[in-house]
Amino acid sequence: MERRQFLRGTGAAIGGSLVAGCVGGGGGGELGTLTVDYAYYNPVSLVLREKGWVEEAFADTDTDVEWVLSLGSNQANEYAQSGEAEVSSTAGIAALMARTNGVPITTPYVYSEPEWTALVTFEETGIGSVEDLEGSRVAATRGTDPYFFLLQALDDAGLSEEDVEIVNLQHPEGQSALVRGDVDAWAGLDPHMAELELEHDGAELFFREPRYNTYGFLNFLDGFLADHAEDARRVIEAYERGRDWAVENPEATAGILADASEMSGPVAERVFTQRNDLSGPIPGEPHRELLSDLSPILEREGLVTEDADPGGHVDELIDAEFASEVV
Repeated sequence: MERRQFLRGTGAAIGGSLVAGCVGGGGGGELGTLTVDYAYYNPVSLVLREKGWVEEAFADTDTDVEWVLSLGSNQANEYAQSGEAEVSSTAGIAALMARTNGVPITTPYVYSEPEWTALVTFEETGIGSVEDLEGSRVAATRGTDPYFFLLQALDDAGLSEEDVEIVNLQHPEGQSALVRGDVDAWAGLDPHMAELELEHDGAELFFREPRYNTYGFLNFLDGFLADHAEDARRVIEAYERGRDWAVENPEATAGILADASEMSGPVAERVFTQRNDLSGPIPGEPHRELLSDLSPILEREGLVTEDADPGGHVDELIDAEFASEVV
């Protein structure tokens, strides 16, 4: 039941606080407060927060901008579920999971194509392949890309979640648990994963597969898109400004990431310059195909409500048109 806690909570909330939270700001009047998340796994969000460019985009309005920290896609989805944030950053598969479970979000923008997750262990565990995980304790944050990465890796190896003990920890705590020896392996996430790789002797990324990473989706509440379309465009314009600046200033962007996450310069540089591709901000057919291919995992693992059809929600989630006027 633990793995379904957030999902079942989502289903229960749809009839009450979720709808109230997400729709209450409608009507098309001026937006009083815009809440946007920032995340260490979304470097452009850190640039925008540092530079004040979202606030600048709303300077000619009476709208206040507030920032909330997402430590993982699960937390970003909780912000969307409660209506606390109009704009939030998740992995693609996490966004589809939330949409399927009734969270009213749409993805008009892709903030990154990262390789931000891998399976990590220490040399002394003797784990050298996914097959070696059978019977092991593995830290992972349920509802996030590393968790789904782990499920795909297990499936490829002829294993399932039942063959390992998944210890549900937020990403930084998963890193710490692996260092302490409380778990045998960790489904890691940058920048915490790169920190472990570079600064802890014996840490190994023993399984990497870039195609199992499901992009960085910038999700907007449906009510915000419908009732405040111009404000939503302002956010995307700010993101485009941040993306352009980050591409032109990779070292400075890595510095912002290092300062925000309190990690070293080499760690931040590896994360941003080696494991993030910002070249494709418009969602489209590759994203639809990937999520359609992965959607059976959501059903098989009981991560969506009964009788749900995740594949049928892919087109509802992805909006390839909204940002095209800006990008």
